[in-house]
Amino acid sequence: MTETTENKDLVQEDVQAENEVEETEVKVEETEVKVEEQEVELTIEEQYEAKLAELQAKLDDEESRHLRLRADFDNIRRRNQLDREAAEKYRAQTLLSDLLPVIDNFERALQVEATSEETASIVKGIEMVYRSLIEATEKEGLQIIKAEGEQFDPNVHQAVMQEQDSEKESGVVLRELQKGYMLKDRVLRPTMVSVNE
Repeated sequence: MTETTENKDLVQEDVQAENEVEETEVKVEETEVKVEEQEVELTIEEQYEAKLAELQAKLDDEESRHLRLRADFDNIRRRNQLDREAAEKYRAQTLLSDLLPVIDNFERALQVEATSEETASIVKGIEMVYRSLIEATEKEGLQIIKAEGEQFDPNVHQAVMQEQDSEKESGVVLRELQKGYMLKDRVLRPTMVSVNE
């Protein structure tokens, strides 16, 4: 009987040990399932963060592109405004450039000496037309470039010859050979001059 009791006790211990092993295996399986679930959750979080980073990079790129386009648009608008202002300011440039030879011819005609009353009245009429023309061109901004007695300025004077005058400084304009004109702040035709050596 003792053997049987011992066997029963052993069987019970075996059953208990098996139950404990089964419980441990179940706990291990549950733990593995939990670990797998956590890994899946981590993977989803990692995917979410990666997607978020990708979208943020795209957003930054689009914002940068938008700012560049806006700056380009502002530059184009500003350039167009400056072009319009310049076109308005110098609108008469072509016409005035074409009128410069006419003004020269009027000035040559006025240098003729009137020998009779008839020629004097013609010269007077030419002078009136010349004055009207000069007034109209001055209203548009045409100005004569001063030359004689001025220091030579290559921006507005064109030296065609050199002379020597010991009474004047070197580089001073001695004679004006052809008048020069400016339209506001732009040179239409430089003055042809003779410069002191």
